[in-house]
Amino acid sequence: MHAVALAATDGMLSFELTIATEVFGDDPRYGFAVCGSAPVRVGRFILEPDHGLDRLAQADTVLVPGWADVDRPPPADLIDAVRAAHARGARVASLCTGAFVLAAAGLLDGLRATTHWAHTDVLAARHPRVTVDPDVLYVDNGRILTSAGKAAAMDLCLHLVRADHGPAAANAIARRLVVPPHRAGGQAQFVPAPVPARDDHPLAALLPWITARLDRPLTVADLARRANMSSRHLGRHFRSATGTTPLQWLLNQRIRRAQELLENTDASIDAVAEAVGMGTATTLRRHFNRTVGVPPDTYRRTFRS
Repeated sequence: MHAVALAATDGMLSFELTIATEVFGDDPRYGFAVCGSAPVRVGRFILEPDHGLDRLAQADTVLVPGWADVDRPPPADLIDAVRAAHARGARVASLCTGAFVLAAAGLLDGLRATTHWAHTDVLAARHPRVTVDPDVLYVDNGRILTSAGKAAAMDLCLHLVRADHGPAAANAIARRLVVPPHRAGGQAQFVPAPVPARDDHPLAALLPWITARLDRPLTVADLARRANMSSRHLGRHFRSATGTTPLQWLLNQRIRRAQELLENTDASIDAVAEAVGMGTATTLRRHFNRTVGVPPDTYRRTFRS
């Protein structure tokens, strides 16, 4: 039986704890235990660990969930226990901000890693020897794995089951939990769609007009003419309101619409490309893969498996 130990600490996130328990706790192929140095607070509840942190060194896989206060340094005994487990040969995986524990233990030095997108800048600044990638769901370095936040922790846990027991085992768990059976780790955490914060902003009427016409060829001159301003003036308003250029914002809307069509329709890739104004499947695949991190065919299979 493959021993999975979850390293518990005060203030850890209950969602990640629940995910780990749901995936590994009821599977007879795994022996699952929660390990901590003392009773720990999880949200509004107190959790009594099954074993002390020293039991991590006996596990085949150690899971390190995130905790809410990333400004607080991880507990020294937790860092030492995770480092010792890895030195003994355990596979170590962090869920969400658990990456801060792995980084503090020195396990991520020289490696690519991720965490919740809201904390990637902090992780990179605090641990400059770690190559932090904010745009992926999870990173598998073999014996060291890290995931982004929330649902990406589920993706990583299913990835571990798939690596241990094959896709059929992971798919069975995914069906039980009613989640997609596989999302590639390189998939983007999200595609940004910034909008103006105020209804009276000069772009407030333009953006809905654009999203209603994503199937049409649109240029900056078209948008400027519709907004009754110069192209340069339009660019300044876009940068101020959305943090990006008119054409980049338009591309993001096309990609988001393509995601919706891939998820919810049986339209061919060529039809999706035409519906979002990209003309050909080749053009859609190029932009979709660069933005989302996976080809549209792979993205669709995630929702059709």
